[in-house]
Amino acid sequence: MLIGEYTHTIDDKNRVSLPSKFRQEMGKKVVVTRGLDNCLFLYPLKEWKKISEKFGELSFSHADTRGFNRFLFSGAAEVEVDSLGRMLVPDFLKDFARLSEKVVFAGVHNRVEIWNVRSWADYKGRIEKQGDALAEKLGGGAVHH
Repeated sequence: MLIGEYTHTIDDKNRVSLPSKFRQEMGKKVVVTRGLDNCLFLYPLKEWKKISEKFGELSFSHADTRGFNRFLFSGAAEVEVDSLGRMLVPDFLKDFARLSEKVVFAGVHNRVEIWNVRSWADYKGRIEKQGDALAEKLGGGAVHH
C-alpha cells in the first residue's frame, strides 16, 4: 500500500526522484497520467493494467465514459525509473499539474499523486477542515475498522 507525503525537487531536465519508500512497490516502469484536482496520478505498471481493464469494460455509449477514458488514457505516459530512482515527467503533464521546482508525492492506496506544492497545501487545508464531515458522509464505519 502506498502511503505518506514527501516533497522533492524537479531538476532542469524534468527528472524527479521517486521517494525511496515508494520505489520497491512502484517498480522500474510506471505510468503517469493526468489526475483529478489538477494533480498527476502515478501507477505501478501492474496496477495500471488493472485500471485499464476496469475502464475498458465500461460502456462506450455514455459520453461521460468516453470523455473520462480520453482524459485518463490520452494523457498517460509509461516512464522508466532509473537506477537512482529518478523518473522523467513529460512536459505536457508538468504543465497540466503546474509543477515547478518543488513537488509533493502523496501515497493514496494503489497510486501516488504528484502535486504542485502550493496546490497541495491549499487542497490539504480544505480537506483537513472537512475530515469529520467526509468520514460521516462516507459512512464513518470504514474509518473505525
